[in-house]
Amino acid sequence: MFRRLLGFIITVAVIGGLAVWCYFAVVNQQININTFFVGGMTRGVDISSYQTDVDMEKLKEQGIEFAYIKATEGSSHKDATFDEKWAAAREAGLSAGAYHYFSYGSSGVSQAENFIKTVGDLEGRLIPAIDMELTTEEVKNPPEKDAVVRGLKAFVAIVEEHYGVKPLIYSRQDYYDKYLKDDFAGYPRWITNVFYPVFIEAGEEWAVWQYSMHGLLEGYGGEKNIDLNVVNKKIGLDGLVWK
Repeated sequence: MFRRLLGFIITVAVIGGLAVWCYFAVVNQQININTFFVGGMTRGVDISSYQTDVDMEKLKEQGIEFAYIKATEGSSHKDATFDEKWAAAREAGLSAGAYHYFSYGSSGVSQAENFIKTVGDLEGRLIPAIDMELTTEEVKNPPEKDAVVRGLKAFVAIVEEHYGVKPLIYSRQDYYDKYLKDDFAGYPRWITNVFYPVFIEAGEEWAVWQYSMHGLLEGYGGEKNIDLNVVNKKIGLDGLVWK
C-alpha cells in the first residue's frame, strides 16, 4: 500500500513539475506552440533598425515571402535603415509593406504626414500598417481611450485618402478590446499573439498574425531574434497588395 501511494505521489510530482516547466517555457518562448498551427500559411517577417544588413534573398531562401518594414515613428522620426531595406526588398522581389509606430505624444495628422513623406509610392507594395501598442511605462500610465481614438482616426483618415486603402492595424487582443473594437472594427487586423493560436481570441477575423518574436533566421545582423508572421489563408498575400 505504501509503495503504491509513494508511486502515485512521485507520478503526480513529475507530471506537476513537467506542467510548470512547460508553462514557463511557453511564457518565455523557449517553446512556441504556435509553430504547430502555421503550416501551409504564407510566412513573413517584420523588421526595423534592430535588424541590420538584411539579405532579402537569404530570407526568401528560407521561405519568407513578405516583410513589413518600420518606416516611421511619431511626427518626425524616420527609421534609419528604412530606405535601404525598402530598396533591397524590391530588388530581391520580396513583397514588402511599410509600418508606422504610433506615438501618443503627437498628433495623428503630423504622424500621417511623416509616414506618407517617408514611404512615398506604394506601387507593387503591400498596404500600409500602423503599430498600436504600449511601452512598459505606458502600461503603468495608459493613455485615455478618447485621445487614442481621436489621434488614430486623424491618422487613418489622411492615410486612407492618400493611398485609397484602409491600413492594417497591429495590436494585441487586449489592446484592441480596450481601444479599437468600437471604432475600428472595419479595418484589417494584424494581431500579435506569441503564446497561443490567434483563432482562440479572434476566430478568423484577422489578416496577419505575428506568432513569434523569437524567430531565428539567417541573413541579418543586429538583434538575433526576428518577428515571424503569417497571412490568413482566407486573404492570402495577394489580398494585402496595394491596388
